Amino acid sequence: MIAHALTIVLNELNKHLVDNYASDPSQVVLGNLAEGLVTASSDSGNAGVSRDKLCLSVVNIKEEKTLKNVPNHVRNDTTLSVTYENPPVFLNFQILLTATHLNYTHALLMLSRAIQFFQFKNVFTQDNVVPISIQKDWPTNTLDRLESFKLIFDLYSPTMEEVNHLWGTLGGKQYPFVLYTLRMLDLKFHAIQSESGLITEVVTDFYHKDTKAG
Repeated sequence: MIAHALTIVLNELNKHLVDNYASDPSQVVLGNLAEGLVTASSDSGNAGVSRDKLCLSVVNIKEEKTLKNVPNHVRNDTTLSVTYENPPVFLNFQILLTATHLNYTHALLMLSRAIQFFQFKNVFTQDNVVPISIQKDWPTNTLDRLESFKLIFDLYSPTMEEVNHLWGTLGGKQYPFVLYTLRMLDLKFHAIQSESGLITEVVTDFYHKDTKAG
């Protein structure tokens, strides 16, 4: 589901860049910068992120603790039953958007375009994205797909110390980048743990029979 969420955003950003700037339709990619950068002349067997791309990377995952205490049951008044299942895990992500272009000026240009995109569209739902953005490159297993979602992107401003730690972890070389907080993605495996009937009547006029009485 994490991969599907970022793929939806990637597809929307690619569409925006193509429609408004006639950019390469695969300008935005998912990748781990810790694997390094590769060029067209590099060994095709090498792992890494291609140059001249905007790369989306997950650099941190945090649980949204304010939504931790939610009910573990769902009431169905139609069937007069209640199902019990563990509540979903609500997660926030820190998303790194990096311009890997060889030309520094072009890298700043593409990064500016991406920031403008998230400025005017920072909320993604199944209703405000085009269907192809949901379906293109989505996971083959339906259990890994998002059915309904609300992905909110907020700009995050790291301190110089946080920037140093971040790029030190990723390999030491810093590229033009911006950091966003993505909230809130709820992860849940749809499996009912137990089911029981609802209590529909409470009897209060009961009494104990006196066994000693004649």
